Amino acid sequence: MTSFKKFTLFLFLGLQFAVFQAWAIEAELAIPPAPSIAATAFILKDHNTGKILAENNADAKLAPASLTKIMTVYVVFNEIKKGTLHLDDLATISQKAWSTTGSRMFINVNDRVKIEDLLKGVIIQSGNDASVALAEHVAGSEETFAEMMNQQAARLGMMSSHFKNSDGLPTEDHYTTARDLATLTSALIKEFPEYYRWFSQKEFTYNKITQQNRNQLLSRDESVDGVKTGFTDEAGYCLVASALRENMRLISIVMGTKSTKARANENQSLLNYGFRFYESHRLYEGNKSLNEARLWKGAEQNLPLGLPEDLYVTIPRRHYNDLKAVITVNKKITAPVKEGDKLGGVNVTLKDQPLISKELVALKSVGQGNIFRRLYDGALMSFEKSDDGK
Repeated sequence: MTSFKKFTLFLFLGLQFAVFQAWAIEAELAIPPAPSIAATAFILKDHNTGKILAENNADAKLAPASLTKIMTVYVVFNEIKKGTLHLDDLATISQKAWSTTGSRMFINVNDRVKIEDLLKGVIIQSGNDASVALAEHVAGSEETFAEMMNQQAARLGMMSSHFKNSDGLPTEDHYTTARDLATLTSALIKEFPEYYRWFSQKEFTYNKITQQNRNQLLSRDESVDGVKTGFTDEAGYCLVASALRENMRLISIVMGTKSTKARANENQSLLNYGFRFYESHRLYEGNKSLNEARLWKGAEQNLPLGLPEDLYVTIPRRHYNDLKAVITVNKKITAPVKEGDKLGGVNVTLKDQPLISKELVALKSVGQGNIFRRLYDGALMSFEKSDDGK
């Protein structure tokens, strides 16, 4: 056999082996498809990584019913965060709020009710009256409050949502999607952990009337700690659920199921699927030094580099040991450097296949050194450059 033929044969066998190896890795990591879900739309998302584990019709614009109230309380939480509103503030109940139809907290006209109680009335009792009362207190009118809801939706990137009221009662041009609701729910959990605990509360008493949280999963699955149910004839039975198991949080949303039992069952199926076949890990903590880079001509010689936020990955179960992370740092980093400057990267692979990449940033600002430091480092840099060129 000629050398050329041998080379061709070896090349062919090498390519075949590479294809087989890639196929073997893919087969080993194979995840079965999500269970069949009887809903108009659904989505299953890993909260920490944003990875979508299952979805169908997730971008369809649908009536959200009381899932609207997730955005209502998100807007209110933001006002509390800004200091323009406080939990002990009192809202005066209007005739409009009192007369709102559907599920109610049973507040009365001219009652002065604490914002905290109204929030619990919305979250736990799904009170339409409480939703309107909050909207009027925060914005003066429900119409203006709806504009605030839309502003927050735009800020969060919920590009397929539009809100017209605070309670989710049927009205024209009021819609959202399963994907947008997953985005909103992640933001709420991340930004307001101190208030998110209310979503796991199973009952609330106001005006001597005790009402149960309509989220059946709170009593069925101890890992579930939220979030919100919804129903209208147009929307069907809807549920946004979130569960935390072994430091992995999943958000599951079903819209347009046939009954209260169905929305709980379908959500449970999605959550069980996600936790059974996937796992989530925090590889690096945000704002912690991962590398001390040499800083040239600076007031300090060493520059801490890290990630601006925690780095999580979602992977198939039992493949943690197949993860590999490589940190790269830019060469010849020269002062001045501002905190947040991008100066490297972290690349994570799973079985040598790219998984996620994040930029490495300066964790603090460092100005230029004095004239002697700049001259000395300049000479060293010139020496290294000339030495490299030999």
